[in-house]
Amino acid sequence: MEMCKRETLLLIFLTVSSVATSTSPWLPIDGNAPASYCLSWRLAIETNNVRAWRVVPLQCMRYVEVYMLGGQYDRDVQLIVEQIKVYLNEIILPGDGMNAWILDVDDTCLSNVFYYRLKRYGCDPYDPTGFRTWAMKGGSPAIQPVLELFNKLIETGFKVFLVTGRNEETFRDATLENLHNQGFTGYERLIMRTIENKRQSATTYKTTIRKQMMEQGYRIWGNVGDQWSDLQGEYSGNRTFKIPNPMYFVP
Repeated sequence: MEMCKRETLLLIFLTVSSVATSTSPWLPIDGNAPASYCLSWRLAIETNNVRAWRVVPLQCMRYVEVYMLGGQYDRDVQLIVEQIKVYLNEIILPGDGMNAWILDVDDTCLSNVFYYRLKRYGCDPYDPTGFRTWAMKGGSPAIQPVLELFNKLIETGFKVFLVTGRNEETFRDATLENLHNQGFTGYERLIMRTIENKRQSATTYKTTIRKQMMEQGYRIWGNVGDQWSDLQGEYSGNRTFKIPNPMYFVP
């Protein structure tokens, strides 16, 4: 009987001790989230299960930094581009010159990771003045796999449209120069926000642009962007491809 009591007490002690010392992968510890939490958070935003988020969780800043600069982001983008090329090989283009492909600009063609490094990789709230200063310098580097895709699209015979949420009045010259300096030449048109669509959400604005293209007779074979708002809505194209971006969300 005494032995049974001792075993029961030992079992209770081990159970309580285990609960007290275990760490949930979902809870930050001393302000630093386990990698498993940040990995799950990134998966959730990339699958659009977490919407309208404003900032990166502070405890995931280091995780996002390592992801963006440590090589995994580059490998992820390269894999997406490889899948797009597989799709391209399946397409037989009609020869009427109305075969369109859409690419977003910011963090699809051009990378802003060095700007967001100053903003703690998205842990700080969006700073429109700071981003304007950055974009006006025209120093955003090309995302190399996307530049390779861009050139392949041109060579294959697609009319490539660059559709960006940047304001035309403010950013047109700087954006044109930045794209040219990074090797994006030969595209059909750079489309930017104007006064007419200034207050539209990104989804509404880009849907409107795609609708206009299709009314002009273009077939949208593909659409690539880093935000879900680049790809959602009507007239999105035959296939859409999302570039990862854990640094910010555009509704």
